[in-house]
This record gives sequence, C-alpha cells and structure tokens, in this order.
Amino acid sequence: MTMTILADFTVSSEDIPPYRQVRRAIAQDIREGTIAVGTKLPTVRSLAAQLNLATNTVARAYKELEELGLVEGRGRAGTIVTPGAGRTSAKIASNATWFARSAEGAGLSLQAALDLVRAAWPSNK
Repeated sequence: MTMTILADFTVSSEDIPPYRQVRRAIAQDIREGTIAVGTKLPTVRSLAAQLNLATNTVARAYKELEELGLVEGRGRAGTIVTPGAGRTSAKIASNATWFARSAEGAGLSLQAALDLVRAAWPSNK
C-alpha cells in the first residue's frame, strides 16, 4: 500500500544538500512510526514531483535509506519500509554507548567527546 509521505516537508535553504534533508525526514518518520513497517514508499519520480526535486536527488535519499537498513528496494515492486527499521536505532544506541565508554576510558571529558562527534558529523564537513 503506497501512502503520501512528507506532506508538509519542504527543502530548506540550509547548507545541507536536499538529498540529506529528504533522507533525514523519511528516516525520522520511520523511527517515529509515522511511516510504518511494510509501507510502500512513493516512486522516486512521484516523490520528486511532489517535492519539486530532481529524480536523482530522491533516488540518492532512497539509496542511503536502503544502506541504513530502513527500506528495501524491490525493483518494480517498489521501496518498502523494512521490519529491521526499528533495530537501526538500537544499533546506534549501542555504538553510542561504546563510544561514550571508550572516550571516558581514554580520559576525555564529555565536552571533548562531543567535540569529536561534532567534528565527525557529515553536515559539518
């Protein structure tokens, strides 16, 4: 079942590329349950037209969502939100716990550890 997604979404003029904004918005909706597991996302062309973006922009967002394990591209059958979508947050939480313990073990302050994360954050590059 295909649904309308990102009905209120607009690409902002911030320094973050449009494909990242689309990816972030869809990922957030999946994690919050606004887009349920098993939902068929709109076609790349359909969502691109809805958002007034190039098809390559939406295709890249979908590709990265697939790499994150949030969706699965099924060719002509479309792009579906995967059952493993909820596990992504658990994996990130586990990685964050590991990082926090490692940073503390290395003698870093919370601020120094946060500075490392900020420096590594993709939109800061």
